[in-house]
Amino acid sequence: MSYQLTIEPIGQTIDIEEGQTVLDACLRAGVWLPHACGHGLCATCKVQVVEGEFEHGEASPFALMDFERDERKILACCATVECDTVIEAEVDEDPDAQFIGLQDFSGRVVKADMLTPTIRGIWLEVDEPVHFQAGQYVMLKVPGVQGERAFSIGNAPGTNLVELHIRKVPGGAATTWLHDVLNLGDTLEFTAPLGRFFTRKSANLPMIFLAGGSGLSSPKAMIEELFNEGCTLPMTLVQGARNEAELYYHNYFTELAAKHANFTYIPALSDADVSASWTGAKGFVHEALKAHFNNDFRGHKAYMCGPPPMIEACISTLMQGQLFERDIYTERFLTSADAEGLAKKSPLFKHV
Repeated sequence: MSYQLTIEPIGQTIDIEEGQTVLDACLRAGVWLPHACGHGLCATCKVQVVEGEFEHGEASPFALMDFERDERKILACCATVECDTVIEAEVDEDPDAQFIGLQDFSGRVVKADMLTPTIRGIWLEVDEPVHFQAGQYVMLKVPGVQGERAFSIGNAPGTNLVELHIRKVPGGAATTWLHDVLNLGDTLEFTAPLGRFFTRKSANLPMIFLAGGSGLSSPKAMIEELFNEGCTLPMTLVQGARNEAELYYHNYFTELAAKHANFTYIPALSDADVSASWTGAKGFVHEALKAHFNNDFRGHKAYMCGPPPMIEACISTLMQGQLFERDIYTERFLTSADAEGLAKKSPLFKHV
């Protein structure tokens, strides 16, 4: 059985199946609602029910308090409807957002390489090109592991391949399986595209890309897409790693910088015992960033992806250098533990 779900204030009506969450129905119809954890814990997807009946699902009492339930608020990621329903949501109509409906895919592993001692690159081939914006991510189903895992897409749109960079997390069931068990020819199921991390091309401003570890995937896809489209705006990539063994795609970006006058590549190594032969920057990403731009980031858009300490340090550095929230973008993947922490406090930023 299906119902009609109307989303205000945009006035769009979509189909929603019995048992389907409000968020899933919206994303599959190409309607983006703010969301983060997907587990009813962080409250990012809170919306108001104007008309209709619903079930809250597994909404955390921290994320959705009793008085909010009395006010007919729901968490879109876990709530289901029981009849035709009208909701009111904060729909951010970004001029650079493409309205691409969420889809399910099955991809065959056609390539798998160790990019570093801890990061494995996996290339999935699908029957038809996956439509997405560079910077977005997939939710991957890992056999034998409960729940899906989020991984950013590491290549530009327009092909039948989806490139993923998988860092092996100590004790992580999903990443351990993807490193140690997955073989060429195996098939993985995933859902895509997700996220609001993409380049704001309409701004027509120089761009700064900041990447740490496997967080390189999104900036790599963004930069490739921009060059495919003939972008001539200045672009700078600061890539951080602990040591040379963990610095991947180094030759690729070095060659890209030699080929394109508008692209600057700054690799930075943070280990104290970096070899004497290393001629690149030494220190953390935010330190290399500050030194290169002389602590002045005005007139730029900044996009970052990496571990939380790197993100926080880069945000602080950018803001000290007079770049503010409206020009800073990142994608945060939240575990259940992360989301529970966020459920008890308000986020500082809307974009980041």
